[in-house]
Amino acid sequence: MSGSPPPRAQTLAAPLSALLRWFYLGLALLFLLLGVIGIFLPVLPTTPFILLAAWAAARGSPRLLNWLENHTAFGPMIIDWRRGGVVRRRSKWVATLVMGATTVYLLLSPLPRWPVIGAIASMTAVSIWLWRRPERQADEDPAPPGPAQHP
Repeated sequence: MSGSPPPRAQTLAAPLSALLRWFYLGLALLFLLLGVIGIFLPVLPTTPFILLAAWAAARGSPRLLNWLENHTAFGPMIIDWRRGGVVRRRSKWVATLVMGATTVYLLLSPLPRWPVIGAIASMTAVSIWLWRRPERQADEDPAPPGPAQHP
């Protein structure tokens, strides 16, 4: 990867009114709160809410956007997403394992079957979508080759 800085959110053509900036700031904080809650609740996704928080912060609070982009946990996922919808392999595995554990829990719970089936179908769709996302930038060097294999 080159030494160029990560791409920043696009600035809007016209300045927003104070009311609209406050609206976007409130939305960013709500999404951030939901994302943080998602760290502890396996049924609530973290990444989409953090990405939405960055989107709203780009419109309402450059300071919050800067904080998110430079955060050790949230920054890399925001930057990766902006660089082509990249989702790192480790994140894919963590999400898949959490969804798998949630599936087992739901199957063992006494809940009615129709919401369980709906939740499992949703997690399956998310898993398929997630694993179809790129794991690195197209312009990044591929992983170094492993040891040569001999027949």
